[in-house]
Amino acid sequence: MKKIVITLFLCTIFIVTTFLDSPTNILTVNAEKTVPSHARWGRIAMQKTKEKYPNAKIYDYLHVKREQKEQYSIEIFKLWLNEDNEKFEIMVNVKFDTQTEKVLNVSITRAPSSKKQHVCYIKS
Repeated sequence: MKKIVITLFLCTIFIVTTFLDSPTNILTVNAEKTVPSHARWGRIAMQKTKEKYPNAKIYDYLHVKREQKEQYSIEIFKLWLNEDNEKFEIMVNVKFDTQTEKVLNVSITRAPSSKKQHVCYIKS
């Protein structure tokens, strides 16, 4: 009787470990990373911000929204910067032709809550 119990126990352990170690029992999911539609405009917003504030570090970034008009669209971003231990926010509007996706202009506005307010219009 002891031999049967021990044999059944060993067989059970063998079967369980075989199935646990089998790679065919592992469910894998491959998810493709999708690039958001505003990514291109976000790169432009950050590039123009670095040109305007070369000594500042961008430490956070938010895509606020897209405004669509008849002929053009505007992607709106909020960026948080740190320059000389002063943290401030800016809003960046990237205006582009909806059909051709050609950048029409980029405007950078320092948030009113910051000590200084700057508006910069950059034509492309």
